[in-house]
Formats: sequence, structure tokens, C-alpha cells
Amino acid sequence: AEIIGVSDRTMRRWRERYQEGGYDGLYDRRKRGPSPKRVPLKTAEKVLQLYREKYFDFNVRQFHEKLTEQHGIPRSDTWVKMALQGAGLVNKQRRRGSHRRRRPRRPLPGMLLHIDASKHAWFGDGRYYDLITLLDDATSEIYYAQLVEEEGTRTLMPAVQEVIQQQGLFCALYSDRASHFFVTPKAGGKVDESQVTQLGRALQELGIKMIPAYSPQARGRMERSYRTWQGRLPQELRLRQITRVEDANRFLRQEYRAEFNRRFAVAAMGKGSAFVRTRRKDLGWVFSIQQERRVNADNTIAWEKRILQIE
Repeated sequence: AEIIGVSDRTMRRWRERYQEGGYDGLYDRRKRGPSPKRVPLKTAEKVLQLYREKYFDFNVRQFHEKLTEQHGIPRSDTWVKMALQGAGLVNKQRRRGSHRRRRPRRPLPGMLLHIDASKHAWFGDGRYYDLITLLDDATSEIYYAQLVEEEGTRTLMPAVQEVIQQQGLFCALYSDRASHFFVTPKAGGKVDESQVTQLGRALQELGIKMIPAYSPQARGRMERSYRTWQGRLPQELRLRQITRVEDANRFLRQEYRAEFNRRFAVAAMGKGSAFVRTRRKDLGWVFSIQQERRVNADNTIAWEKRILQIE
């Protein structure tokens, strides 16, 4: 009794039970009856039925939120996960391996914004679109989220312009090294800071610094955000029977972006904001496609295989 840390009375009782029933006598008799905290069978059946018939493509956390908010079943997320795994509706996840240490967040909103696009079958019917988002490094708040046919200069510039109009000028923009962000002479090499893209020229004119990322791990905050988008947005679109890009963008702008921020945005470490309201009225001109041309002797310029006459 002293070796295993129990009282001598408990040890005598175990000895008597072993002498009477062998090893079976040592089973914990409290586990033979159901726990008083056990979830009623009807509730468990209702949860499994809801998942099979309506939320079959939701992840566990998203399904738990729907149970609590829309169906009034306040069970813990751990119980929901174990119930779904026990019924074979959700696979058990493998343990994650070691990972690199996360980069600390910037202390104030507006100090650093992430921009990227994720190509995915958002409508679940084989059609692929790019979801462009701008995320604040300090709070993970999403300032912009829209579906487009393809990520590029003409779809990224309106996104940045809208954020500046709504939030103000920010300090820096963090992105990958795609050709619409940076000029990279050698694939996989460093960017050429002496050459700027259309977006780079616009941000340079506004005093916003562009920072290139040299690995996917460096943009881990944005990558994790897109995993969340891919695990939630297709299911929300299916529930609302949204199949058109225009309707999906209206849903993102008017409803879902605010709900996404309410669930996943965090408070900034510092007080205040680094956003600065701009007084410029020509943002439409700043974020336009601009090219330089030399005027010929006959007062014409060549542009995209065309000859334009200047009056």
C-alpha cells in the first residue's frame, strides 16, 4: 500500500476482491453504470443526424458553432469531436510534427498588412477562383475579401485602394514574389528593388513599403488563414445556395467578412493604430495602369502595337 500510494484498508479490500473473483474482481466497479453526466441518447442521435444530412462537409469546430448558435445544443467541442469520430464521420487527425517558431505580431494595426490570393473550388463544382484577402498582422482582421477570376495587377490594385480608402494609409505590405508584386530577374532569387511593378509604383508614390517573402513559412499567418477560409467558406456558400461569383462577393462584403473577423480576429498588443487617413483625392489615378512612352516627331506614341495621335 505504501509503495503504490493507497491506504492499507484499500489494499485489504483489493486482496479480498482478488481472492473472490480473480482479476475480474479488481475492475473499477464505478464504470459499470452510466455516468450521471452522460449526454442523452436522443441528443447524440440528433447531433449525428444533423452532421450526416446538413453539415457533412463542415469541420468539427465549425459544426460545433452551428450546434450552439442555430440548434441550441450547448455541448463541448471535445464531446462533439469524439462523437463524430466514434461514429466514423470524421477522421482522427495526426499529431503535428515540430514547427518553427512563429514570428511575433506587430504591436499596432496598420503597421503591416498581408496580401495574397488562394485558388480553390469555392463553389464545390469544379470551378476554380482566386480569393484575394488583405489581413492585418497585428490582429488577423480581414480588411478585404473578394473572389476573382485570376489574381493579377488589375484585381489586386482595386483591393489595396479600397483598404486605403476605408482604413487609411498603412506602413508596409507583405507578399510573395509574384510578378505583379516584384520583378525577380532569376527564378527563386532576390527581387530587383530598382525595378517596380505597377502596384509597387503606386505604393511607392503613397510611401508604403513592400516586403517580399522568400518562403511559404515566412507567410505562415496568411497560409493558416487560407486553410480556415477553405474549410469554411465553401460550406457557407452551399448552405445559402450561392453559386454565382457576384452573389458570393456580395455575401462576403455585406455579411461573412464581419463574421469571420468576429471569430478569428484578436486584440492588438498595443493601444492605438498606425493607419493614417489620406487626404488624396486621386487614388483612382494612383492605382491605374501607367506606362511611359516617348513622343515621336509626328506627335504620335506607340502603345500595344497601336499608333496614337496626340491632338
